[in-house]
Amino acid sequence: MAKIYDISLLISPHVPAWPGDRFTLHRVEEIAQGDVCNKSLLEIGSHIATHIDAPYHFERNGLTIEQIPPDVFIGPARVVSFPDADKIDLAEIETIPLSGVERLLFKTRNSFLWKEETFREDYVYLSSEACRVVAESGIKLVGVDYLSIEEYGVENFRGHHFLLRRNVPILEGLDLTEVEPGDYELIALPLKIAGGDGSPTRAVLRELGI
Repeated sequence: MAKIYDISLLISPHVPAWPGDRFTLHRVEEIAQGDVCNKSLLEIGSHIATHIDAPYHFERNGLTIEQIPPDVFIGPARVVSFPDADKIDLAEIETIPLSGVERLLFKTRNSFLWKEETFREDYVYLSSEACRVVAESGIKLVGVDYLSIEEYGVENFRGHHFLLRRNVPILEGLDLTEVEPGDYELIALPLKIAGGDGSPTRAVLRELGI
């Protein structure tokens, strides 16, 4: 049986979050308190933990999360690793054979930052030019192992625009700690939220073959 890697983060109040994002679980019914069932209300940011950025996140007329065809989120994916990089730039992108790649996931030292509860501003990111080359390669989806594909503190968000204007969703917040570079099947389905700019996502990689 093919091995499955759960590359999603546990959504909890302790997960590192982008400043301003949060998650809260409100228990509104509880068996221990005499209710017939356990029931909760969730207060959750659309970009908490492992999540998809829809084009509408940065593009006024971009596709919202429920408008993206589900097959974008399911299919062959290549994991590439840059363990020593502080930034993924054109030099790194040029080492990746992009021909025929449909979904591209970047593994960096970021995956080890999930052991910390606080948000880190010094995560590894893709330069805007790297995002442009990936966007123009025909790739359907790109993923990274921290909470943004782009450098913290940027003001123009060119990298997001390059990708999202071409309807390339961004899968952020991956934990690739246990995943070796190579080819897999990705399954990463967001919630079907009307008008959604993004959505928390359960993402897994399945080894190819029997």
